[in-house]
Amino acid sequence: MRVPLDWLGEYVDLAPGVRGADVAAALVKVGLEEEGLHGGDLTGPLVVGKVLTQDPEPQKNGKVINWCTVDVGDANGTGEPQGIVCGAHNFGVGDFVVVVLPGAVLPGGFAIAARKTYGHVSAGMICAADELGLPDDGSGGIIQLAERLPGVDLTPGQDAIALLGLDRETVEINVTPDRGYCFSLRGVAREYSHATGAKFTDPVTALAQRAPAAGGAGFPVRLADDAPIRDRVGCSRYVARIVRGIDPSAPSPAWLATRLTEAGMRPISLPVDVTNYVMLALGQPLHAFDLATLNGGITVRRAAPGETLKTLDGVERKLFEEDLVIADDQRAIAIAGTMGGEATEVTDATTDILIEAARFDQTTVARSARRHKLPSEAAKRFERGVDPEIAAAAAQFAVELLVEDGGGRVDDGVTDVELPLPQVVIDFDPADAGRLVGVPYPATDVIDVLREIGCTVDGSGDTLHVTPPSWRPDLTTGPDLIEEVARIRGYEQIPSILPTPPGGRGLTHGQQVRRLVANVLAARGFDEVWSAPFVGDDVHEAFGWDPEQARARTVALVNPLSDEQPLFRISLLTTMVDVLRRNVSRGFSDVALFEIGLVAAIDGPLTQAPYSPVGVHPCDEALAAIRGSVPPQPRHLAFLLTGNRTPAGWTGAGRPADWTDTLETVQAIGEALAVPLTVTPEATAPFHPGRSGRVTAADGTFVGHVGELHPKTLQRLGLPPRVVGGQLLLDELIRLSEATPQATALSVMPMADSDVALLVDAAVPAAAVETALRKGAGELLESIELFDVYEGERIEAGKKSLAYRLVFRAPDRTLKTEEVNAFRDAAVARAADAVGAVQR
Repeated sequence: MRVPLDWLGEYVDLAPGVRGADVAAALVKVGLEEEGLHGGDLTGPLVVGKVLTQDPEPQKNGKVINWCTVDVGDANGTGEPQGIVCGAHNFGVGDFVVVVLPGAVLPGGFAIAARKTYGHVSAGMICAADELGLPDDGSGGIIQLAERLPGVDLTPGQDAIALLGLDRETVEINVTPDRGYCFSLRGVAREYSHATGAKFTDPVTALAQRAPAAGGAGFPVRLADDAPIRDRVGCSRYVARIVRGIDPSAPSPAWLATRLTEAGMRPISLPVDVTNYVMLALGQPLHAFDLATLNGGITVRRAAPGETLKTLDGVERKLFEEDLVIADDQRAIAIAGTMGGEATEVTDATTDILIEAARFDQTTVARSARRHKLPSEAAKRFERGVDPEIAAAAAQFAVELLVEDGGGRVDDGVTDVELPLPQVVIDFDPADAGRLVGVPYPATDVIDVLREIGCTVDGSGDTLHVTPPSWRPDLTTGPDLIEEVARIRGYEQIPSILPTPPGGRGLTHGQQVRRLVANVLAARGFDEVWSAPFVGDDVHEAFGWDPEQARARTVALVNPLSDEQPLFRISLLTTMVDVLRRNVSRGFSDVALFEIGLVAAIDGPLTQAPYSPVGVHPCDEALAAIRGSVPPQPRHLAFLLTGNRTPAGWTGAGRPADWTDTLETVQAIGEALAVPLTVTPEATAPFHPGRSGRVTAADGTFVGHVGELHPKTLQRLGLPPRVVGGQLLLDELIRLSEATPQATALSVMPMADSDVALLVDAAVPAAAVETALRKGAGELLESIELFDVYEGERIEAGKKSLAYRLVFRAPDRTLKTEEVNAFRDAAVARAADAVGAVQR
């Protein structure tokens, strides 16, 4: 919102010599953020010039420049015509233009001096609007003063700074959505009064007194909103006034055009300029209809099915049934509060005008503006809330301007159709202000602030009955009033006190496990990554999964970021492969990555989440239903390796990563968490069927899969020929690690070991043999190690020999040979029963 200071001064007293920076600082104190300052930064001489000669001169580069002589009166100290080079062509001999002479400084610190260019000495510059920091006047080039300032006597050498208002300043502010009343000079002036104590004069007061009461033969208007949204009527007031006999050729007065320009709007025509001026002044959007184009009376209703409207921008729009429209007896003529229709547009031939000043529902206008992508100035104000009491005053203001500057006459009849709105009354304890803000506000100060911002305050003691002013639809609760007290009394009064944090218990067990696992992997050379959790069916197919089965377990996104990735991942590996491919494509051949993240896999029927009102804590049944509508989102850990695991160097050639590295990684994680993990062979996609395994805990809990990715998967995904990795259920590891490991005292007794070689079928996993030996060896077994695997001529075909070293130790004595042999024999017997092992 741009606020010209001279316009602001009509509604609030400004101190003599006040600058834009002072006004901006005062507005910041009451919560209106400064966006910028415009004007007042140009120093002369900037004068009116009259073009005497204009000689076009073609240049070698194909450009044509004009060598001009311009009469600038006595402004150059000699009275002689000024020679100026100009590259623009939208002016001619006899035109009045704006000339900046040597010694002047244009906005942005651009100093002007005489300089030689194109074979001439150019003593100044003929100015365009943007060079002076002014909005474009529509010419797209040199300012034509006679057109820009019609009716103004122009003299060569006349000071153009004051003439164009360049000595006036404009403050630009940012208006937050809850302060819609500040999209007007009236609202900003009121806020400046709050900040400085300056006297505020409400322009609506005098206009309302001059506005005639409704009655007479007013234009027929009917409010017929038969489909209100959530019991909110689309239009609750409609004021219509008629002005006849307007001179179509009457231009907007210079002062009005200047103010619109300073406020950032381009003057168009008198009727349009008047409605824009009233909107900027009071905050009430208006619309002007060409009375001759209306068929019968006006009806405010919802759009009919299949109804269309060609709006002022020339677009034929299909209306939605929720759109509120202004219609005559034959068709829709405007989208209420958003944009008018082309058929009833005010044109250069219009002489009779119907002025509309209405009160439209915020939600209705906001939805229509977004639905049709029409972010108009009117919609911006309506959707933030327009003062419902000023429609008649705004219409009166527009009528007076059209009569005064357009030569029109106003009809005696006044239409004012209104549906009363419920009045908001807030029960408020003034002590709450000090309690919540932390500043001891006396009750009298609280009441004074509320009355200062326009509230009506009744009652006394602990309960006040506060009625907010009509222009503040954002004030609906006690905390809203408390915020106003803090704002008006000054945010700087609120002390900055850092709260004392309560004593905490540190990281939760789950956080500790995640941090520990990440540190273990980082210490082993892995880099942690994050991948976007969105996938498509093509990845599932590349992984060798059945697309239909994968899709049945997958959560589909209603509004995906990409149509190619409309699903939420059910495996971290499906998204990590993109990270791996990206790194490899950038020249990193040896890569080790890991990620800790969430997946979402549907494992049963889901229900629809119930609607829960905002600001109300859901009951237990509603919470259960909400949770039942969300699929499980377990936390997983995944890792991938490719290239060399041990880099090449002076020690020799590097060692490529293979599936054994995944076993080592799993073992390291298990040891760090004190959770023994076992890997047994198991073929599962997307891993190689002969180089993959199932990870389980000691109690048989499934923890994940590891191995080498299938060659076909790697080929489909464009990955290197060998990639290994795995995925573990981190939530299960957290649960398994919750039991505190029991520390045992170190024994000073000697150990006793015994080697055993077992003959088993070649398909029997070594892990199964080791598990059986552990269970049979007893409590005094300290460790077990596989130190040899043999398959060859000396043993039966289809068999393999596994040699283990069993280490025993007693805490209180030296074990005897007979005891160790008994432990060993028991272990062998258990292996024989479990996997059919035979001792060699």
